[in-house]
Amino acid sequence: MTKSVGQSEMPAEDVCDFLNLMDRDDTHIWLDGGWAVDACLGFQTRRHSDLDIVIEQRHVDAATSVLKRLGYAPVPRPDSRPWNFVLGNHNGRQIDFHVIVRDDDGRGLYGPPGTEDCYPAEALTGKGTVHGRTVDCITPEWLVRFHTGYQVDATDWADVSALCSRFGIPIPAEYLRFQ
Repeated sequence: MTKSVGQSEMPAEDVCDFLNLMDRDDTHIWLDGGWAVDACLGFQTRRHSDLDIVIEQRHVDAATSVLKRLGYAPVPRPDSRPWNFVLGNHNGRQIDFHVIVRDDDGRGLYGPPGTEDCYPAEALTGKGTVHGRTVDCITPEWLVRFHTGYQVDATDWADVSALCSRFGIPIPAEYLRFQ
């Protein structure tokens, strides 16, 4: 993955390079966050400072080993947990891991054992494109749902309004102030 000095974003080419690396090891990844929004829309709407991924716990060691060989290391954050952490490199590239364990119903349990937090099975069925490459991602409906329940900002509004407009999803109440 390449980057010019001073640039602090995760460009589409690097997203595809990362996914190609994961494909070589049969490591399944779903895009989440801003890149999932853009994948669902089929085009890039804004710059992205990182790549949010959903990955099964059974694939974490393989994925992190590949990235560490490429110079990625843990990015210290107060909210780092075994199920949510960031790896970054010296060029400012960051990959935000959202680690799940699939249950018998296909849900992705997110968090410590016994957690109620999950990616519902239907949330893990999204498809999109990044730089012409078909990718698995969180579905538009669930991306909108996951963009609620916290203090939202203009970037959240841009993502949510684009998804709602394109896919006929009702705008959540916390976004009505942006209209």
